Amino acid sequence: MTLKAGDKAPEILGVNQDGKEIRLSDFAGKKLVLYFYPKDNTPGCTAQACSLRDGYEDLRKAGYEVLGVSADSASSHQKFIAKQTLPFQLIADTDTKLAEQFGTWGEKSMYGRKYMGMFRTTFIIDEQGTIERVIDPKEVNTKAHAAQIL
Repeated sequence: MTLKAGDKAPEILGVNQDGKEIRLSDFAGKKLVLYFYPKDNTPGCTAQACSLRDGYEDLRKAGYEVLGVSADSASSHQKFIAKQTLPFQLIADTDTKLAEQFGTWGEKSMYGRKYMGMFRTTFIIDEQGTIERVIDPKEVNTKAHAAQIL
């Protein structure tokens, strides 16, 4: 299943870096930047997280909250947040259930080797929980992602 603009986002989003369940209703009245990324502490993912960190105040002023998702563990997320001083939560989608709902988990290929992985995709969800915009893997600018959203 792939969610697209106009679809309702699921209520249960997963568990954050501290083991707390995160729900869409936790962000009621705010726009949500839900971004899926391949792996903590890799160059592209770090650049993207740091762009969102550096633009976080501007995003908040514009009414957005930010939430990252990867298949990494909660402890990996805690280290990534601490190392990069990220001001937002990360969901540990270790069973890839959320990624599969959003259509961001699938077969990838690198150097001729095929494997299952996360597609770097950002969903902008409005105050009512409807997906407003999707920034697909070819469009995501990791170094200027916050500006791209604004």
